[in-house]
Amino acid sequence: MTATDLFMINKTARWVDLCRFADLEPEWGEAALVDGIQLAVFRLWDDRVVITANLDPRTGAAVISRGIVGSRGGCPTIASPLHKESYSLLTGDCFSDPDLHLDIFDCRVVDGRVEVDTSYGAELADRPYQPLSA
Repeated sequence: MTATDLFMINKTARWVDLCRFADLEPEWGEAALVDGIQLAVFRLWDDRVVITANLDPRTGAAVISRGIVGSRGGCPTIASPLHKESYSLLTGDCFSDPDLHLDIFDCRVVDGRVEVDTSYGAELADRPYQPLSA
């Protein structure tokens, strides 16, 4: 058993209703504010929903929801509209800079409604943003 397994076992999910699935446009981002956490919500071309932090990992600007949805080697991606860094929507890893990471939130669709697990996000809301030096 890994530390990640233990985290997942001990984690208490806190599901919050976000929006109707039908209101999300495919390959388009929407911004949401839940419990002080800025989120970016994406509906992918295959109808999967991915929810990330909306803060650009390089600058801290709330712009990820306005990024360009794409793919790289079959992996769905989001490109920051500011510096064009591309992030995996599966892992949050940045393809061009290993020091950058986009937080990904657990989400699900229940009875046509998108829900997000904000139990992890409470840590993010309290964490001060630390910009990278240029």
